[in-house]
Amino acid sequence: MKNFFHIKLAAALLVLGCSIRAGAQSAKPINVVTTSVPFLRISPDARAGGMGELGIATSPDPSSSFYNVAKTPFATDTNGIAFTYTPWLRDLGLNDVYLLTAAGYHKLDDNQALSASIRYFSLGDIHFTDNSGARLGQGSPREMAVDLAYSRKLSDKLSMGLAFRYIYSNLASGAVSDGTTYKAGNSVAADVSLFYNGRNQNGQGWNFGAVLSNLGSRIGYTNDATEKEYIPANLGVGAAYTRVFNEQNKLSIGLDINKLLVPAVPQPVSPSNPVQDSINMANYHNKSLTSSWFKSFNNKAYTASLGAEYVFDDQFFLRAGYFYEGKSEGDRQYFTLGVGIKYSVATLNFAYIVPSGSGLSRDPLSNTLRFGLVMGLN
Repeated sequence: MKNFFHIKLAAALLVLGCSIRAGAQSAKPINVVTTSVPFLRISPDARAGGMGELGIATSPDPSSSFYNVAKTPFATDTNGIAFTYTPWLRDLGLNDVYLLTAAGYHKLDDNQALSASIRYFSLGDIHFTDNSGARLGQGSPREMAVDLAYSRKLSDKLSMGLAFRYIYSNLASGAVSDGTTYKAGNSVAADVSLFYNGRNQNGQGWNFGAVLSNLGSRIGYTNDATEKEYIPANLGVGAAYTRVFNEQNKLSIGLDINKLLVPAVPQPVSPSNPVQDSINMANYHNKSLTSSWFKSFNNKAYTASLGAEYVFDDQFFLRAGYFYEGKSEGDRQYFTLGVGIKYSVATLNFAYIVPSGSGLSRDPLSNTLRFGLVMGLN
């Protein structure tokens, strides 16, 4: 089990592109908060990706189900679909790791809407080895999440959304280590979200949003019920302001704050006290879900997204943003740029993560691109 924990930790760092910068003079180690299925924390949309992963209180679009499904009843189109392709960690020379997403919605009437989405994450091909380095076989780890959601206006300004999610994670199915056979993990989760649309008829004003996401069961990769791992439960709040200058020009600026509702893995007490370490790990795994959510506020696993979008004539979009993450969650920090072009009912979106750092401190997400297609249909 210890070996598989290392596999999952490596997968989490790989998926998120964490860049831990531990200072040489810092005596206190950094205890990174890790979870299973970290691909759920990757921004799955090129529009949001160009704005520092901003999405909780921005204007609604078909990808709203990934950030705040409560926005959907305020969408201007009756139907919408979106597709995004994200090559992942290409700056590290990986050519077979990518994220594919698709999302769509249908407004039942002016007050309510149904949404659906899917995320598929491929981690490429890996070779399984034993402790001595001998090859045991090859695998193709992959993960997927499928969502179904319902959202409804509670008033002319306020709406609420509820999403249900099925999660599938196959990291090392069929691999054997220390007599333990590993299998694919499964989980179910839910999102609860609120959205306040404070914009006037011209589209100017404030929007606010709040989301509790990935509230659900832990994932197990073996038949041992005591070794299940937390999924990335999260509390997010956001605000966005849109200024309309005239019929052709408008600018939106927003801020999202996200708090990971997962407790940190207890650090070893000392090499001479393995019994206490085992007790601490058992207590970590045996926490109830609600207890783990409250316990998570003892760590500083949070992120912030600051972004802006300039729109000209509802056809050309320029975007920029900044993403910040605390050290206890991975220490990712980068600027983003994005552009969108709309023709008829289709919009092409592109997002880019600006390179930062050099050598060992270079951000592994540098030069990441996202390509998106959005279609709104009445």
